[in-house]
Amino acid sequence: MTTCEIRDTLLTDLPVEPTRGEEVMSEFMDRVLPLCKNEASPRFMGFGDTGDDPLALTGSVLAALTQQNMINQSFDSPSATFVEISVLRWLRDLLGYRNPPVDDVRTVWDVGGMITPGGTTSNTVAMMLAREAKAPGTMQTGVTDPGRLAVVVPKGIGHYSVKAALTWIGCGAQVIEVDTDGFRYDKPELARTLREQGDRVMAVVAYAGDSRTQTVEDLRAVHDLVRAVDSNIWLHADACWGLLAAFSPALRHKIDGIAQFDSITVDPHKIMAVPYGLSALLVREPAAVRSISTYSDLIMQEDFAFGQVTPFLGTKGWMSLKLWMMMLGRGRSGLAELADHRCHLVAKFASLVDAHPRLVRLNDPDLAAVVFAYLPAGIRAGGLDEVGLARVNQLNLAIHERMLAEGHWHLHQFSLPDDLGRLRKGAVVHPLRFMANNPGLTESHMHDVLAYLDHLASDLEEQAA
Repeated sequence: MTTCEIRDTLLTDLPVEPTRGEEVMSEFMDRVLPLCKNEASPRFMGFGDTGDDPLALTGSVLAALTQQNMINQSFDSPSATFVEISVLRWLRDLLGYRNPPVDDVRTVWDVGGMITPGGTTSNTVAMMLAREAKAPGTMQTGVTDPGRLAVVVPKGIGHYSVKAALTWIGCGAQVIEVDTDGFRYDKPELARTLREQGDRVMAVVAYAGDSRTQTVEDLRAVHDLVRAVDSNIWLHADACWGLLAAFSPALRHKIDGIAQFDSITVDPHKIMAVPYGLSALLVREPAAVRSISTYSDLIMQEDFAFGQVTPFLGTKGWMSLKLWMMMLGRGRSGLAELADHRCHLVAKFASLVDAHPRLVRLNDPDLAAVVFAYLPAGIRAGGLDEVGLARVNQLNLAIHERMLAEGHWHLHQFSLPDDLGRLRKGAVVHPLRFMANNPGLTESHMHDVLAYLDHLASDLEEQAA
């Protein structure tokens, strides 16, 4: 079904008379569900997690049935608030942030984090914290000197949420892009940019797993470099994908230095098999969230009212329950097994790509993603001219379009600078991405999807001949 056909099927007028419950369910089962994506299928290899952990699913249902409101504690969420605090403390501990003893957790300002619906919200809160650190009191006075509120990001791989956040919080779209090398900051360029921009910079964002290749930045090097230039610049780590490395002793070295960053965003709904949506913003110094607190007499001025410290949200459901149940069920050893298994699958898929005569891998996997391009007949990787690069992009865009239309398999696609020079250094490529987040994924599926790509490429090239 095309998009327009789905639209015409489902955009209907609200009926005047009530519809019986069984008829509503029948409408959903017969007309809506068959047109939904099936992210739990092992053929869906292109995006985040499947959200199918049994305890996490149970937690989602129980959160809805118990109808807790996380804005106030004593009145709306007597026990739920402390479940949420436990989850935040677990995440902080995994990433190396220090937690105060339980006896010293006397208010929400002692927790050091907050649960949000997604990484975009978490990154926006982080930018608010950076703004208040650079220009204290802006929450009350408004932005008076936007020229001092720019944010440094890596060029070509940064997530859109940072630029959007700056516009939403009144700073203007002031991102300063720095060239990358191997999908990480070019360190001499970063140092030069910071020196040249001087007082204009309020924050530097580093990716512990960027949103395209999931390459993990050299976080300690970035920290040391930035602090050597200006100790007051806010350091934010986007670890929406990189949280995975915190689970496993074999992977934890990849995020060395992350605990020195002022704030960290994580997205459990991307990597922990919990249903959408669930993110967290964590801060190194818990008291920092006081700078963005909200006052209203509708929010109870009590020690554990999370409504005081979570911007943009009023009523908030018990999103953390599903993560609490999942993490209890897995424990540290189960989380480590999850991370190690995904990295094993990625290594296997990378080896299959490398062995294929017409595939070229564009990243060296740090986490759970392999980015690659299908080469047209007669094209060889390395040093492509404009014509050759255009042919590569044209074929990969056509493959992905056909893949979406047929709906049998799913890989992701986006633009990417060829930072490793596998096709042509610095060129913008439109590759395909495989991800190993699906628990049903097997090596057989990997072989099958590559065979399917062979079929699509052959068919498309025959049509073009």
